[in-house]
Amino acid sequence: QVQVVESGGGLVQPGGSLRLSCAASGTISIIYLTAWYRQAPGKQREFIAGITSGGSTKYADSVTGRFTISVDNAKNTTYLQMNNLKPEDTAVYVCNVDTGTYNWGQGTQVTVSS
Repeated sequence: QVQVVESGGGLVQPGGSLRLSCAASGTISIIYLTAWYRQAPGKQREFIAGITSGGSTKYADSVTGRFTISVDNAKNTTYLQMNNLKPEDTAVYVCNVDTGTYNWGQGTQVTVSS
């Protein structure tokens, strides 16, 4: 089994920054891709950013230029650096780790408010 734990969420003012972490543990032979999604109240889950084990990245248009995804393969941990946060970034941020099966974490709340 694979466990996925997100951390780093919190309350931040508009224009502020947060760094989220997504740590995978358990029986892992390979991680193909790690992706961040978010879900705001009343809205569908949306893709935010993804990174392969080789370092290839993809971002949603809404966060390009503000968010940066990175990976530490030795630690099976992926990071999401979020800068210039806006109120519309408020959501639960959830990580998915693809090991050949999809493994979801429980999510971490990010609230952007003054």
